[in-house]
Amino acid sequence: MATQKKIHNLHYNAGFLSGQDKTELLTWLKTLHPIWEFRFSKNNPPPPEDEQRRLLRPVYWLGNWQFACLDYFHPPKGIDFRCVKAEVFPPVLQKLVNKMEESARRMYHGADMPTKWHLNTCLVNFYGDEMIDGKKIDNARVGDHQDFEPGPVASLSLGERAFFQFVHGKEKDLQKKVVHEQWLTDGSMLIFGGKKWKEETFHRVQRVEDKGVFQFPLSFDNFFTRRINFTFRYVPIEHILPLNKFPAPFIEDVLPYVKELAPFSRHFAKILDDLNQK
Repeated sequence: MATQKKIHNLHYNAGFLSGQDKTELLTWLKTLHPIWEFRFSKNNPPPPEDEQRRLLRPVYWLGNWQFACLDYFHPPKGIDFRCVKAEVFPPVLQKLVNKMEESARRMYHGADMPTKWHLNTCLVNFYGDEMIDGKKIDNARVGDHQDFEPGPVASLSLGERAFFQFVHGKEKDLQKKVVHEQWLTDGSMLIFGGKKWKEETFHRVQRVEDKGVFQFPLSFDNFFTRRINFTFRYVPIEHILPLNKFPAPFIEDVLPYVKELAPFSRHFAKILDDLNQK
């Protein structure tokens, strides 16, 4: 398998993460307390054709937290009160982000590279199996979707290999044409941007291998992590706000998550204190 693969506006590097950086990253990951989120909330109930559900995997956000029940950041209309100011990247992650940004700036220009672009938000996804009624359920996948944050997207993978695809076709089409597919290996980086990969196609994680090689010692009730992915994107800074600047119904919907995060995070503990003083 080639260590690096370059296609127009898409770059894959299997050997991106060094041993030392990986050790530091794994040490930092042990300090995290990811949470389970529900897709909807009291003030954002499910539409008639849908129902309340939990996300398939625990998550953690850095830079800004886009709670699922706030509908994520989705320009041009979905930009207000979506992005809650969150913790900064730890030093090892910031060092890796700097390298990703250097690569992206060599690849993308003009309309594909917003003027103030930098990777200031990160979604950490934990892929694995959930135990339900004594049965192991494989939840290690992500359905077809697009990332709406402007500019290139960077992805860093740890753990078991993930089968990643770009596909043509509308979200509900049963028959979709695979445009490109790639196994994402442990320590690899993927960068994609431009109209083809951001607007004309959807991407998805079809499956994650279960060879028993990787199991991360992260503490979840009845959940076993075998892959961790960091997805880095750009959100214009004017759209990232402290939670106390959000409307009351939005605060009400995410307050349980903030309370869950606060015992393990100085940042979210301060958010809670600020809210209690309002």
